[in-house]
Amino acid sequence: MQPPQLDHEDGVEGTLVGVARDASTITDVLHTLESDGYVGQFRARSGALLECATCHELASAATIGVDQMRRLEGASDPDDMLVVAALTCPSCGARGTVVLGYGPVATAEDADVVAVLDEAPAPVPGQIEQPHNGTE
Repeated sequence: MQPPQLDHEDGVEGTLVGVARDASTITDVLHTLESDGYVGQFRARSGALLECATCHELASAATIGVDQMRRLEGASDPDDMLVVAALTCPSCGARGTVVLGYGPVATAEDADVVAVLDEAPAPVPGQIEQPHNGTE
């Protein structure tokens, strides 16, 4: 995922893409993604890996299909910093979400995954890269 960029499509100058524009709660974001078909779940693992809860395969955060990312901050506590990502598993094709902490209170696993997702190129629709396991 590329860093947030200016969005001129909706006519709002200076709006950031990928950053919550409203007071959405994590429940709101997850409900919306679930209604869009992201019903599975993923878990952050050490080494910037994500585990699909459907097939239990591990995939590098650099090769997993990131369809959407939302950053949320707590209204009452700005240290409540979360990323909600909508993902597609490269092994089984399951669509699901992962909730990751970022900033000073993030776990090492979450921070590693967020760093990689932030640097990942935008996904190409219909193209799923397979993770490289070093045996090629």
